[in-house]
Amino acid sequence: MYYAKKSLGQNYLIDLNIVKKIVNLADIYNKNILEIGPGKGALTSEILKNKPKSLILIEKDNNLSDELKLKYKDRKNIIIYNKDILKFDFEDKLKNTIIFGNLPYNISSQILAKIVKFKKDPPKYSALILMFQKEMAQRIVGKFNTSKYGRLSILANYRLKVFDKFDVSPNSFFPKPKIKSTVLYLKPNTKKFDKIKKIENLEKITKILFSNKRKMINKTMKKIFSKEQLNLLKSFNLKCRPSELEPKKYYELTKFFESL
Repeated sequence: MYYAKKSLGQNYLIDLNIVKKIVNLADIYNKNILEIGPGKGALTSEILKNKPKSLILIEKDNNLSDELKLKYKDRKNIIIYNKDILKFDFEDKLKNTIIFGNLPYNISSQILAKIVKFKKDPPKYSALILMFQKEMAQRIVGKFNTSKYGRLSILANYRLKVFDKFDVSPNSFFPKPKIKSTVLYLKPNTKKFDKIKKIENLEKITKILFSNKRKMINKTMKKIFSKEQLNLLKSFNLKCRPSELEPKKYYELTKFFESL
């Protein structure tokens, strides 16, 4: 028996009803599919039942990767990469691809940020169907004027439309985690009102402002802009807190930063 590695945040999905529910969120037939962290292949098996055109698997664990390569050695439409998802440049592997992933809790936000920051816009994926720790999912979905609103939701919702699909009980996994999970369905947002040149600039600005989220933004804004530049931001209330700025204002702020 192969045991889960805590260091890799491995929690294997064992509830076949949940597996089917996740895979059924998309029409997979004759589509290009990529799965992040397939583990022991629960989602993979269900994906293959739906006859995708191609399937890319990215698995960091050496033993699991070897198992998958052995299991699918006769399948010509499957490519398996034994890679660390955070270090692997897989954007060029995509072609109108649907991405699935039961993401490791400890790096799930980093994986999402990596995908959000892909160079191509519109991106080369058609949908993301990803599972997160429930608290993390709430932060991604987080709407303005709610307690979960923050830099992650601002960043994610600039590039993506985010849909909260369903929660998953700890009983659906082995080993059993202590918290609930949530499956999100995300698709490219093609209607962006404020075109930003580099999404890394939006990431930088939100990171700086939310580093002091309880303080008024007038102090942290000085880390980004000069006094003269701040005087040009007449439409901004510099006495508000980061959570009191709606997403559109962050996009405007980023565009202003890029114009300097």
